[in-house]
Amino acid sequence: MNIHEYQAKEMFREFGVRVQEGIHCKSVSDALAAYDSLGSEIVAVKSQIHAGGRGKGILYNPESGEEVMKGGVKIAFSREDVEEFSRNICGNLLVTKQTGKEGKIVSNMYIESGCDIDHEFYLAILVDRDRKSVLVMASTEGGMDIEEVAENNPEAIHKIWADPSLGLRDDDCASLSNSLGLSGSSSTQMIEMLNSLYAMFIEKDCSMIEINPLVRTKDGSMVALDAKVGLDENANFRHPWRDEVRDLSEEEDVEIRANDLGLSYVKLDGNIGCLVNGAGLAMASMDVIKLYGGEPANFLDIGGGATRESITAAFQIILEDENVEGILVNIFGGIIRCDMVAMSVIEASKELGLEVPLVVRFSGTNHEEGKAILDSGEISIHTVSSLSEGARKIVDLIGGDS
Repeated sequence: MNIHEYQAKEMFREFGVRVQEGIHCKSVSDALAAYDSLGSEIVAVKSQIHAGGRGKGILYNPESGEEVMKGGVKIAFSREDVEEFSRNICGNLLVTKQTGKEGKIVSNMYIESGCDIDHEFYLAILVDRDRKSVLVMASTEGGMDIEEVAENNPEAIHKIWADPSLGLRDDDCASLSNSLGLSGSSSTQMIEMLNSLYAMFIEKDCSMIEINPLVRTKDGSMVALDAKVGLDENANFRHPWRDEVRDLSEEEDVEIRANDLGLSYVKLDGNIGCLVNGAGLAMASMDVIKLYGGEPANFLDIGGGATRESITAAFQIILEDENVEGILVNIFGGIIRCDMVAMSVIEASKELGLEVPLVVRFSGTNHEEGKAILDSGEISIHTVSSLSEGARKIVDLIGGDS
């Protein structure tokens, strides 16, 4: 679950992370009032969408498709600038590398006081699943895409790890600060910020915190000039407040509906629908589809507690995508029984009038019974024994490369 920059910075303030003064706005008049209130001659006018690369994005008129302005983050040097930039941002379509060509309508803005920048850094806190630790990653190359830095200047990326059972060690924080060339009060503030952000990461059950750029000001202060925060949805039950910060306008209607049904669904650009139980198995299924020349149309994890109703709903969601030309079902039976899934697949196929090719692979609990049910049914369903066989089959059936 993603939140907006202005919401992330409220969390930063709560944990003592230094940020500039800023005001959330939803209109041009709000933006002008914010400028007057902040009392800073120079301000940043920032579009607020759930995607990175806003500064390098392009704004378009959603009706005419005409380009309105380059850059979804603009520095305003006057009240007139604020009016012009906010008018060009609010209500228009922002297209960035992360939104894809469809872009996102900007409904929220953030007006933030200017900052006397001396140097820009990059900082992120992530979960390192391989090490079963929290990864803190920083670079002297702030303000740039971290992927670009990793490719062109990998030695500029510095990392430390924190064992969740032990926490973040001050020695590691000091080492990271030194690697960034910080000293004196800047180093002290950096270490304090790392500890504050780590505390927030754990307490708020974050999946990611990214600050790009984190800046050192002319007076040596360390300020989070940006804030991107992802929250682990598996911990939603512990945090009722998340309902208040969730922006449904930033989410696809179908993804909201899937979430309400207990399904994890993300729409992709391919033509092969995927229905799988387990996030890891879903990722593997998509990888193997691509290996055999196909393109997955979605990530869809029905979970271990799926019912006939949720499986039918999953099929319906997949088929709402007009690009879908075939479906691969890949189920590993455990708590969920393959024979129950088989009956649900048949019922869903009849109820929805399934017309595209369907390939099903079962393994685990009652997989033989499930396969027998499908093979003896009235509907044409292709059953296979392995994931690779299933991926190859569905690609062949829709006329892809094998």
